[in-house]
This record gives sequence, C-alpha cells and structure tokens, in this order.
Amino acid sequence: MLDHGAPPHNGGPAAPHSEGVGMRLMRRKPVERLVAEGGRGEGGALRRSLGLWQLTMISIGATLGTGIFVVLGEAVPKAGPAVTLSFVIAGLTALFSALSYAELAGTIPVSGSSYSYAYATMGELIAWVCGWCLMLEYGVSVAAVAVGWGEYLNELLDGTIGVTLPAALSAPPGDGGIFNAPALIVVLLAMAFLLGGARESARANTVMVLVKIGALVLFCAIGVQGFRSGNYENFMPLGMAGVSAAGATLFFSYIGFDAASTAGEEARNAQRDLPRAILLSLAIITALYVLVAAVAVGAKPWRQFTDSEATLAQIMREVTGQSFWGTLLAFCAVVAIASVVLTVLYGQTRILFAMSRDGLVPKVFARVSPRTGTPRANTLIVSLFCGVLAAAVPLGQLADATSIGTLFAFALVNVAVVVLRRSRPDMPRSFRVPLSPLLPALGLGFCLWMMGSLSTVTWVVFGVWMAVGLVFYFLYGYRRSRLAAPAPSEAK
Repeated sequence: MLDHGAPPHNGGPAAPHSEGVGMRLMRRKPVERLVAEGGRGEGGALRRSLGLWQLTMISIGATLGTGIFVVLGEAVPKAGPAVTLSFVIAGLTALFSALSYAELAGTIPVSGSSYSYAYATMGELIAWVCGWCLMLEYGVSVAAVAVGWGEYLNELLDGTIGVTLPAALSAPPGDGGIFNAPALIVVLLAMAFLLGGARESARANTVMVLVKIGALVLFCAIGVQGFRSGNYENFMPLGMAGVSAAGATLFFSYIGFDAASTAGEEARNAQRDLPRAILLSLAIITALYVLVAAVAVGAKPWRQFTDSEATLAQIMREVTGQSFWGTLLAFCAVVAIASVVLTVLYGQTRILFAMSRDGLVPKVFARVSPRTGTPRANTLIVSLFCGVLAAAVPLGQLADATSIGTLFAFALVNVAVVVLRRSRPDMPRSFRVPLSPLLPALGLGFCLWMMGSLSTVTWVVFGVWMAVGLVFYFLYGYRRSRLAAPAPSEAK
C-alpha cells in the first residue's frame, strides 16, 4: 500500500525525490502499514506476552509514585492546601487525553504511542515533533524520578543503620553535590530487568506496584491520625494561579497510561486490553493521589512543606513520633519509585524502537535480540543516557521539562483522534471517545492552558529542545525516512 501523499512512480514504489518538500513533510503512514509492521525489528521480533493485568500494572507503575513520593513537597508551596485541587485538575486534564489515547491505542495498537498516532493522521513532520517530545517526556522523566529515589534511599539508610550517603555523592551539581550515584544505580537496575525480557520485567513491576499501593494506604491510615482541620482554613492562599502552576508541575505524574500504550506490540490482545488498562489505571491513580495529598496537607501545615523529596516519610515520623514508620515508608518508596523508573524506561525504549523502524533515528534502536525478544542495544543506550542525566541535573528542572513535553504530546493526541475520525470514519474501533469532538477539544484546551502555566525558563528549554530536534530531523530523519519504500507485503 502506498501512502496517500506519495504518488506512484512508473507503477512501482514511491520515488522520494519526485515529491516536493511540503509533500514529504505532510506524508502520512497508513494505519494498515503501521499495524502490519507491529513487533518487527532488525534481526528479530518483540514477543506478545502481556495481558490486561500486566498492562494495567505497567500503567500504574509508570505513574503512581512520582507525584506523591517525589514532587508533593515542591507542589504544596505553590498551591497551599489547594494542592488537592491541583491533583484533580491535572487528573481531569489527563482523563480527557486518556480517552483519546484509549481510542487510538485500540485502533492503532503499536509501540510508537502518540508518535505513531500522529504519523497516521498529521504527517511525518508532526510525528517527528511528537516523537521528539516523547523523548523529553520519557527520558527526562526517568531521570527526574531517579533523583527522588536517592532521597528516599538516604531516609532508609538513616532509619536502619544510622548513616546516609555524603551529599557529594547523593545530589547533582546545583543541589549541593557533585554526582548523584543512587540515581544512576536505580536506572542501571531497571536496565537489567528490561534486558531480561518484557514478561520478566512486567512480573517484577507488578510486585513493586503492589508494594507502593500498600505503602500509600498505610500512610493514609497513620497520617489521618495527625489530621488538623485548621490546616485547611486558608484553602487557596496563592489563588488560582498557584493551583494551576502546581497542577502543571504535577501533571508529569500522570504519564502512566501513555506508557501502557507503548506496549501495543507486546500485548496479547492489544485492541481489547489497551483501552481498558489506560482508563482503569488512571482511575486508581487519581483516587490515590487526591487521598494521599489531602491527608498529607491535613497532617502538616502547608507552609512547613519543603522541597525535600522524602515528604511522606517525614510526615509519618512527625505524626507518630517514631522513626519506624517513616523508615518503613521510605523502604516502600524505594521500591515504588524503582518501578516508575522501570516502566517509564520501558516506554522510552519502545518509542525509539518505532521511530527507528521508520528510519527517523538510527537503526540500532530497532535491533531485537532473538533470544530475549527485546531491543537490547536500545535499552543499553537509553539507560546510560538517562542515568547520567539523573546524576547531573536537579529534579525541579527535570520535572517541569517533562511536563511540557507530555502536555504537547497529549495535545497532539487529542487532535489526532478527531482527524482519524474524519479521515477514516469506518475503521473498526474497540473504544470510542464519547461526545467527540467536544471531549478531545477540552483535552486540547486543558493541555494548552497548563502549558501556559509553566515558567519562562521551561519554555526556553522546550524551545531549544524543539530546535535541536528539527535540526536532527532535517539532517538525518528527512533523508532516511522509510515511508517512501513499499510496505513489507508489497516488497514480496
């Protein structure tokens, strides 16, 4: 099948040089070709071994932990007690986008996530921009969460053996350290699991997810004993601007369902299970986030929150007056945040796998090990990059950079679902967004609003990132794109 934007050349495959630049940039990849190539890589194929339970756990694993265990201490000073409202707003924004993801994941069940959805609906250049944003979203998110893992590791070591890692080796430059060794270590541990295979990684993630849910339920049961209604008297001290600013920062905690969509080529029944996993996980995540945030603010005056990433463990110690509970929570957080690193790193490798298969990034990222059914070189390269980033860059800058990349990609997904409805209305869909195009339009609007709440510095970083991405595309991806070549079925 030839793409709609690629005219035939003498009855054969499309001739790349017969097209104008504009046509090449707008050329779309047919959905049928995307699905037909599913699972295929260089030298091997991904293995379909994941069911609804594993997909839901991947989604929860990639999400639950970042906003509560790590970023809550930074969000509360921005919004005050209204941080609970910030979680609701971020969750609502995620819900609109999740509905669009659910429809597209069931219709185009491939590893590329929103990158592939954009390729099928808005053309190669927009797809590249989306994929480049996903690299920012996933790669930087791994690093951001790994930084928080080091904070909780120190809490655990202090509570068990009475020692902590020296600041020089447990914090990045700019935060009083030289090199964040724990952050690098947790990324390398996640890499080791991923190299073993998708099924093995999913099993490890499931255990870690159950531990983190148990930890948050335990926190609520104990933290509510220190609840003081007076802590909510001045509910919105910094106004709606503070609420939206905190919501924009917290939004990076809601990228889990996006990670689930990257498992489209390793799911046993992707069209049925991906939409269910996306919506089920988001409901569980949002409920836990709001509950834990409400208890945390009720137990501790909002002005006393600091930028420490180990906020929940500190509240446990203050409420009980004992170090045991804080130490226990720190242990659970170490396990919980490790699962976020594992699943988000997984998502990053699968997106690069899809982009490499399309020729937009080097083909090394699409090589699959015949023995494990995993992209081994891809996993090694991404893990080392994210590990070094985590060891060298402060958390706050990473979290905001992740938020803007996520919001931009989600905005494109909301547009893509409407475009595909109009261009391919008869295509089978296992899930349909209700009230379309109203809900996708609301999702787009919320994403743009929250992007506008981010700092000028974050926008500058995003602009520089986009400029670098466009330079890379025109120097490499534009020339090497495989879209003009015939699909595998046509080449036979």
